Amino acid sequence: MQTESAFPAVEPPFGRDLIESILPHRDPFLWVSRVVACDPGASIVAELDVDESLALFQGHFPAHPVLPGVIIMEALAQAASISILLGRSSQGAIGFLTGIDGAKFRRQVVPGDVLRLEATIVKSSSRLCVAETTALVNGEVCATATQKYVLAAPERA
Repeated sequence: MQTESAFPAVEPPFGRDLIESILPHRDPFLWVSRVVACDPGASIVAELDVDESLALFQGHFPAHPVLPGVIIMEALAQAASISILLGRSSQGAIGFLTGIDGAKFRRQVVPGDVLRLEATIVKSSSRLCVAETTALVNGEVCATATQKYVLAAPERA
């Protein structure tokens, strides 16, 4: 038996308009440009266009701009949250990142890169979700981590 989704019909690939109907994040802190593939509640492949005009590159680092690892982790969390929220039809819910285990950074991400964001949901209970995440550029692994999220209903967020 299929439940009716709280979201508009969502069929990948899709861009920012649909992403903004799922996630509560907005610029300058929305770190997913498009969703390439998604199995709601199970996995997602998304992308982030690393725009050279991002203000953070003025300070990180002016002579050698690099996307901060914390932003890569946030982008992965946002991508995983899209899958989780679609899987639960949880429009308006907010996923709070509560843990990052085993994070490894293997390659720098620089302006002009397209960062591929992959997440597989490995645990999903009523409030806690866990995802295995990987960020890549041109097939090269940039970062990996196990991430944990707690979901808050819209009225409790």
